[in-house]
Amino acid sequence: MPVGTIALLTSVIILPWAFKFLWAPLVDVLRGRRWGRRAWIVGAQVLMGLTLLPLAFVDWQMSLGLLFALLLMHAFAAATQDVAIDAWAISVTPRSQLGAINGWMQVGMLSGRWLFGAGFLLVAHVVADTVAVLVMIAVIWVTTLVVLLASEADDDAAALRVGLGDRWQRFFTTLRSAFRSPDTWLGILLALLAFAGFKAVGDIAGPFLVDRGLSSAGVGRFFTGALVAMIAGALLGGWLADRFGVRRTVGGLVVLAAGVVLATSGAAVATAGGHPLVITGLLGVYLCAGLLTAAAYALFMRLTDPRLGATQFSAYMGAINGCEAWAGFTAGQLAERFDYPVGFVAVAMASLLALPVLWRLRMSSR
Repeated sequence: MPVGTIALLTSVIILPWAFKFLWAPLVDVLRGRRWGRRAWIVGAQVLMGLTLLPLAFVDWQMSLGLLFALLLMHAFAAATQDVAIDAWAISVTPRSQLGAINGWMQVGMLSGRWLFGAGFLLVAHVVADTVAVLVMIAVIWVTTLVVLLASEADDDAAALRVGLGDRWQRFFTTLRSAFRSPDTWLGILLALLAFAGFKAVGDIAGPFLVDRGLSSAGVGRFFTGALVAMIAGALLGGWLADRFGVRRTVGGLVVLAAGVVLATSGAAVATAGGHPLVITGLLGVYLCAGLLTAAAYALFMRLTDPRLGATQFSAYMGAINGCEAWAGFTAGQLAERFDYPVGFVAVAMASLLALPVLWRLRMSSR
């Protein structure tokens, strides 16, 4: 397909992820003893499989309109599933284990992304598209059993026994209270800044490596190593957050990420081609991405009122998407006008503005 068509498709199907906070309140309010967060997850996963099923039997290139529609519906269901899972995790996870939980959630996400992306491409020459799609659907539906077999503890169960109208009224009262809190707005500002350093590098790492002379195979090997680095970082970052506290850990990791980006940029200026120092530095950036993501997600879960688990946490995740947008755009523009290291360093230094925001958080316990 033309690259413009592919770019249009990816732009369209990311929209539900960018705007999922708009219907996240439904996940918080439309719950009861028979339909809780677990039911939201199961329903979303069933719909995720159903929207992929027709793609196993049609010619994608001859059915672009159908492809767009089905993948948009799939993205909507997947974004809703994501909202419900995060809200459920906030509701049932002890605060002392939020770091570890987020570390393992990142491991699952990154492994799945590799398995159904690069992993399928590795065997595409021996596996038909139909088989690939059916296997993906099978995995989505089989993992639904994990959700069905889990207990559905809910710290707000008593509130669900009231009528729907009263539930909406309580929801908006709680929502107003949360968004009147300085911590909520400081958390959104933190999400817009803290991730900038590694988001900027990640968005243009591929073109950077190509311009440095790496072959397609070399780039593929690098991103496989980057995946391993992010997984290791996520587990370690979650442990550090639980061990030393989320605020202290996130602050230290923001400084570390900026330092690694700075060192990598210095190595890129001092060396030519895909020098091992540059490759090592970039892998260090992805390690920091895993570290900071797990620790920061634990912090945002601490900031979220469990009664607003879907809505408030989705607002923080939306701000992180915003961070990736401005950081990647800024780094790309600076790299085009000057050079890659200039873009990397400028955005990494901007991420340090997250530190005074972080220290102003009260982290009040509920």
